[in-house]
Amino acid sequence: MVNKVTRKKHYRPPGQKKEGNAARYVTRSQAVKQLQVSLPVFRKLCIFKGVFPREPKKKVKGNHHTYYHLKDVAFLHHEPLLEKFRDIRAYEKKISKADAKKNKERANFLKEHRPTYVLDRIIRERYPKFIDALRDLDDCLSMVHLFAALPAQERLKVEAKRIHNCRRLSHEWQAFISRTHKLRKVFISVKGIYYQAEVEGQKITWLTPHSLHQALTDDVDLTVILNFMEFYETLLAFVNFHVYHSINLKYPPILDPHLEALAADLYALSRYFDANTRSSLLDSQTSSSSGYGQVDAEENSELRLAQLQHQLSLNEPTALMHLVEDAAGKNEDEDEDEDTRECKKLFKNMKFFLSREVPRESLLFVIPAFGGMVSWEGDGAPFTESDKTITHQIVDRPTQTHKFLSREYVQPQWVFDCVNTRLILPTEDYLVGRVPPPHLSPFVDNEAEGYVPDYAETLNRLKAAAKSEVLPLPGVGKEDLDDPQKLLAEGIIDRAEAIEAAEKKQKMMALEKQYHDELKLELQGVQYSSATSNVDKQSSDQENEGGEDADLPDPEQIAEDNANLPLVVMSVNKKKLYEAMQIGKRRKKGEIDLLKERKRKHKESQKSQ
Repeated sequence: MVNKVTRKKHYRPPGQKKEGNAARYVTRSQAVKQLQVSLPVFRKLCIFKGVFPREPKKKVKGNHHTYYHLKDVAFLHHEPLLEKFRDIRAYEKKISKADAKKNKERANFLKEHRPTYVLDRIIRERYPKFIDALRDLDDCLSMVHLFAALPAQERLKVEAKRIHNCRRLSHEWQAFISRTHKLRKVFISVKGIYYQAEVEGQKITWLTPHSLHQALTDDVDLTVILNFMEFYETLLAFVNFHVYHSINLKYPPILDPHLEALAADLYALSRYFDANTRSSLLDSQTSSSSGYGQVDAEENSELRLAQLQHQLSLNEPTALMHLVEDAAGKNEDEDEDEDTRECKKLFKNMKFFLSREVPRESLLFVIPAFGGMVSWEGDGAPFTESDKTITHQIVDRPTQTHKFLSREYVQPQWVFDCVNTRLILPTEDYLVGRVPPPHLSPFVDNEAEGYVPDYAETLNRLKAAAKSEVLPLPGVGKEDLDDPQKLLAEGIIDRAEAIEAAEKKQKMMALEKQYHDELKLELQGVQYSSATSNVDKQSSDQENEGGEDADLPDPEQIAEDNANLPLVVMSVNKKKLYEAMQIGKRRKKGEIDLLKERKRKHKESQKSQ
């Protein structure tokens, strides 16, 4: 018999190697002490490197601490930017020392030659592929558009230089989306305007604030937000550089100084696109006719690009559309997907004029993205209000004093509803002075929610009519449309198609009846083989015996037992999760029933009036 060796339980002596969560996680104060930096520098470094706190299962130091993984701290320890931050801290001490000695010349010299750092290497490290940067672009765009609308306040460290840079980056992104027709959805909410674009198969959603005066309060600590902004500016600059080069445009763009001074940045960028397109067309023609002179063409490309921008007349209404059509050509149409072609032709051959009270920047972004031409009231506009070729004027005031009979006056919501439905809607409900229909969110799936608003049903019918589809009338199910006799009477199909559809319907009904009969027999416990051979015999026996049907089990009870069978084998945690899901479904159903009840009462009150 072999004697078992009993090992004593290992107890870790004090000061020895740790094990478990104590060895894998450290608190924030321990991480700051290991890196030998201050807490603000540690926060900034974590934001730049994408290091976030962890939640260990067992918190060794207590629940009131923030924990980081030890590998993340080691990852930060080997960051070259950490040494740069230490040098900057030492340099700041030199400046404070010069100020303390009242040596103004040295202090000013040190402030002018303050060391800087760039985040290009970190961007390439965090996003090795361009698709990775696009997936992480939602918060970046929302933050950049927010800062582009903020006022500059030196007291809160919101510099005017950063505001201008954010505005420039946001306009460059919007110009690319508008030029390539990548915009898909727009929704105006209380928070701001939501946009969704699709770039290289990735859906990017961002929020822009309304064009109102934004007030900064002392309640918000902007220190952490400014660290994020520093990273997001570099990320968006990299993305803009890549997307501009993907459509053969130089970055950063060269803008017309006259339009830039008038704050017409989006229009200036569109002119830059068109001028660059024309220069590329001239370069291709020159290279096809002669094989030399390419070096001189590259040297003079920027000069010729600036000249072409001035050659494009500010008041020439069709210059942009003609240039875009010439630049696109057949090759670009082949590369575009179906959604892009549909969006590109939505506002084709339509000219819009914006009044002073409408959100100009949003409409200048949305309308060209769907193929329309747009102008506004003010200097630098491509055409004036008196242009007779204008088809729609966007107005947001109760009355309009002077009207042109050749155009339609609509509210701004008409543009956004047309964009979301991909359809030119009737303008009767959006005329000046009328209460427009409800602005429905394109991000909500009404069928999945279980409640379809009335105006959503109206829009669905308009879509179906545009696509020559047949939808049931209110109160009529889709099964009524399947009747070939009704379709023949309505003139939708001919007699031969009606006969063929009737035969198919009879076959499907026979198969459906057979399936239900077999399912009923299976619920009664009869095997499929015996049921198919003895269906008539069993039916005759049941008719003769009469009272034996009461002994058979109830099919509804069997179905309910089968539905509850998985609950028996579930664990306690899964059963609680399942019950919570059912509670959520019942709550959602109650909300839908409440909406339907309110809708019914509203209709009854309207009828009584």
